[in-house]
Amino acid sequence: MLLKGTLTILGSGTSQGIPVIGCDCEICRSTNPKDKRLRTAALISFKNHNIAIDCGPDFRTQMLQQNVNSLQAVLLTHEHNDHIIGLDDVRPFNFMTRQDMPIYATKAVIQNVVSRFAYIFDQKPYPGAPRLIMKEINKNQVLQFDDLKIQPIEVIHGKIPVLGFRMGSLAYVTDAKTINSVEKSKLEGLDTLILNALHHNPHHSHLNLEEALELIEVLQPRQAFLTHVSHRMGLHEQVNQQLPAHIQLCYDGLELDFEWEV
Repeated sequence: MLLKGTLTILGSGTSQGIPVIGCDCEICRSTNPKDKRLRTAALISFKNHNIAIDCGPDFRTQMLQQNVNSLQAVLLTHEHNDHIIGLDDVRPFNFMTRQDMPIYATKAVIQNVVSRFAYIFDQKPYPGAPRLIMKEINKNQVLQFDDLKIQPIEVIHGKIPVLGFRMGSLAYVTDAKTINSVEKSKLEGLDTLILNALHHNPHHSHLNLEEALELIEVLQPRQAFLTHVSHRMGLHEQVNQQLPAHIQLCYDGLELDFEWEV
C-alpha cells in the first residue's frame, strides 16, 4: 500500500537570508516573493504528523506562515546557528501539549545544543523554559514515525558531518560539499531530491551550482530542487530559465509530495 505525505520548504536561503541586511543588489531589492528567502528549513507532514527539519532563527515566522498548530518532533541536520538557534521557540508546542519536544540529532550536535542552551538543561530550569528531550541518532539508524521510515544520509560540510533525510521517494540534503559512495547509494531511485546550491562560484563548504548539477546528474532523480540559495545566485525566475526543465530553485512555501510503501 502506498501512503503519501508532503514536504514544505519553510526556508530556502543561506545563513543571512534574503534580503541581506544592508544589501542593495537587485536580488535583495526584488519584489518577487520567491526572491525572499528565510533561513533553510523544511516541514514533513503526513497523516496528522508534522516533523520539522531544523529550527533556525526564522522558526517562529515559519511556523506562523505555514499555520503549523502541532509539531511532533524536530530533526537537526547539524549544529550551525542558522539550523538550531530557534529552539527556544518550540515553547508554544510545549505549552499546548504539556510534553517535551523530541529533538533528533547526532551526539556531537546534542553536545553543542546542551552547551549553547545551557539554561534549558539546568537541573532546575526556570518556569517557561523550553522542554526538550534529546534523542541521539546516527547515519545508519532508520527513524520510525508511525508508518513513515526516515533514513539519515551523511554529507560533509567543510569538515563537519551533516545529516540529510530520505522519506520514501523524496530526500532532503542541505549544507553538503561532498558525499561518499555509501551515502550516495541511499539517494538512488528518488522521485524528488532537494539539494543545496549556494551560488555560481566555488565554496569551501557548500556545493555551488555547477557541483550540485553534477551530483544530480549522477543520482538521476526524476526532479530536483535547489535550496540554501544565496543572493549571489541571481533572480529566481532568471536562474530557473537557465536550468534543465527537471531542476528548479526552491522557494519558501513550496510543497512537494512524496510517497512510501507499507
